[in-house]
Amino acid sequence: MTVRDFLHALRQRWRIVVTTMLLVVAATAWVTLQTQPVYQSSSRVYLLANNQTDASNVYNMPAAELETIIQVATSPIVLEPVREQIGIPPGEPLDVTASRAGDTPLLDVTVRANDPQVAANAAASVPQNLAAVARSFSPMLQSSGSSVTAEVVIPAAVPSRPVEPSVTRNLALGALAGLMLGGAFAVARQALDQRVRDTKDLQVVSDRPVLSTIPLRKGDDNHSIYLEIDPFGPQAEAVRQLRTNMMFVDVTTGKHSFVISSTLPGEGKTTTAVNLALAMSDAGTKVLLIDADLRHPSVATNLGLEGAVGLTTVLLGEAEVEDVTQRWGGTNLHVLTSGEVPPNPSELLGSAKMHALFDSLMETYDFILVDAPPVLPVTDAMVIEKLTGGLLMVVASGETRKRHVHEALRVLSTTESHIAGFVLTKTPPKPLAYYSYYSGEDAATKPDGPRRQRRRPSARDRRMAKSHPHAEAAANARLERLTTEDDRGSVELRSRPRTDRRASR
Repeated sequence: MTVRDFLHALRQRWRIVVTTMLLVVAATAWVTLQTQPVYQSSSRVYLLANNQTDASNVYNMPAAELETIIQVATSPIVLEPVREQIGIPPGEPLDVTASRAGDTPLLDVTVRANDPQVAANAAASVPQNLAAVARSFSPMLQSSGSSVTAEVVIPAAVPSRPVEPSVTRNLALGALAGLMLGGAFAVARQALDQRVRDTKDLQVVSDRPVLSTIPLRKGDDNHSIYLEIDPFGPQAEAVRQLRTNMMFVDVTTGKHSFVISSTLPGEGKTTTAVNLALAMSDAGTKVLLIDADLRHPSVATNLGLEGAVGLTTVLLGEAEVEDVTQRWGGTNLHVLTSGEVPPNPSELLGSAKMHALFDSLMETYDFILVDAPPVLPVTDAMVIEKLTGGLLMVVASGETRKRHVHEALRVLSTTESHIAGFVLTKTPPKPLAYYSYYSGEDAATKPDGPRRQRRRPSARDRRMAKSHPHAEAAANARLERLTTEDDRGSVELRSRPRTDRRASR
């Protein structure tokens, strides 16, 4: 993992880092409050050896014997009398340390206890009890007949505050440990997370471009027609970006047709196909949307069209393609629904009749989009891809697993299918500041112009309104967008020259 990957993991999983840090700090604070305080008191003494014959003769103890005395200071021989003098219960902790003050014969005695007064009394009592037994551990003192006394240089004082626990230090260490632990959790979660989250995850598994990211629209079902329900929302803008990028990709193929598929069901391929077709038709292009998902067709339901006759009907020779192709809502979008579900979808889509039908449709329409089944369950998408200029792979953010994308790419590579690019759907919503440019008080200046009159709904609009709730919402949105003669005139001026020119080819 590189530094960039580490920072990306922290940025993506910052909630884990913050939560872990807060939990560790809270646990540290609780443990600190539950910890019994410890007080510390110290005294510094000078051990004197007085000769019995000459009281003025001061004997400086040798360094080796002083080290022995220091070790004795922390032994039960000294501490037991101290406990008895001060009245410390046997179970109460009493931590005593003794050390030389540099290279001098001075002795520092430090006592740590749970009570400040006990700590001060013990720091004053330990040197005196040590002096009482020091002669027994010094051969030189025994031979000279000298006695040892402890002269206090720095007396022990009662401490005013505990030395442990240190609240500031513990909280700082807890915050640091929490950050490190949270960072480790974030990196581990990022490494173990097998779901595609953003465009970087797709760039890791494939070198094909991500043509657009469509944010999730809260409150809608899985078949929202963004271009009609919210034509200036972030989802509609993302679809328009996809339309523009598809035009650039189409330049390299020159076939003016693409198949739209996904790795598994439920990733938004049909919704993407419908909205992309609408966006292309709004640009004045004569578009045909074919529902080639002959196993679970849903284009007719999404658009509120008749789905009993369609592609399979034409392939069986029971109808002409012109008779079953439906124009949606007065737009340049034409839809060829799936028709009756056949028992052999793959064979039907790979038949010679399908090839001939697709070639004839390419002469009639400017652009063809084909909604195909997912790649992993069946091979239909690979069969249809051979007729088009490439395959557009739809991947759902937070749902599609990386191994599924890897497997889909492997399957497509075995059939030498060309992947035009990826569309990442259901991404986290972005701030709406950019997309709210045409909202609010400036609604009258939107590109669709002022709205004063309502046109009467067509028979197809009424049929769509009765077929499905989201189709009804789309129909109502279209009625709101096309309400005046000025609107209809502007649309006609934008679309007719290009449409007529292409239709005349």
